Amino acid sequence: MLAAPLKPITRLSRACRDSLTNYAARTTWPAGFTVYERDSQADGVFIVLFGQIVLRSQLALGREYVPWVAAPGETFGDEGLQKAFCYVSTARAEEESETLHLSSASFNALMREQPALAMALVRQMVSERTSLLQKQGEHYTLTVEERLVISLIRLECSREGDVVPGSPARNGSASPRLADAQGATHIFSRRLLGELVGATRESISLVLARLTGEGLVRREGSGLVVTDFDGLMAKIESRERPHPIEIHEERQRLDPVVSGQVRNASVFHRT
Repeated sequence: MLAAPLKPITRLSRACRDSLTNYAARTTWPAGFTVYERDSQADGVFIVLFGQIVLRSQLALGREYVPWVAAPGETFGDEGLQKAFCYVSTARAEEESETLHLSSASFNALMREQPALAMALVRQMVSERTSLLQKQGEHYTLTVEERLVISLIRLECSREGDVVPGSPARNGSASPRLADAQGATHIFSRRLLGELVGATRESISLVLARLTGEGLVRREGSGLVVTDFDGLMAKIESRERPHPIEIHEERQRLDPVVSGQVRNASVFHRT
């Protein structure tokens, strides 16, 4: 059981992403394609429109660690907002993905011309930094099973608009099946889970065998499918369920005097 609730997933609203297309370059990445490599010159920041971008950092003895998986509405590569800086990880498309690249020059223009939109983007980046700090704390204080359960929950919650029509809601009784645009069930890579958790293959295998025996997940080829989302949630001792997704967006007040100011992020509850 976990002693603290998970931090809700935060992401930029669709309206914000649409507005950012006026300043950023849109690119589609095939599955497995490298967006940028570690130690290469960094510039600006990326925003994910769809798909997943995995950041991998090199550890000792050739091992790799995944500190962040950027999902739709999330950012990565913001090292580029610093002067003369290099990327500290390698970014690769886990599946077919589409991103926006906001260069440093374009970010400066955004700050001048659309401060409310720029602040929504900054809040998103700060929120992700908080999530990274929480994840680092989990690595030192939680067991392999707890870290694996949290990783599965975050990967499942990171999907946006992928609930299959007609499937039951996650209301404590039954969980909807998640699928991609072609209707195929989401299969999470066991290698990616291992890199997210930061544990040995033996430890991961033992935990997965236990979760499989409990009917919470099932193995499918080299991947993993969540079969009982609520069962995974039950392993987290928390008064608050980490389903909400905070939407960071640009909003204008009706009062023309304060028009252009950013209101608090709204909260969207997945059903």
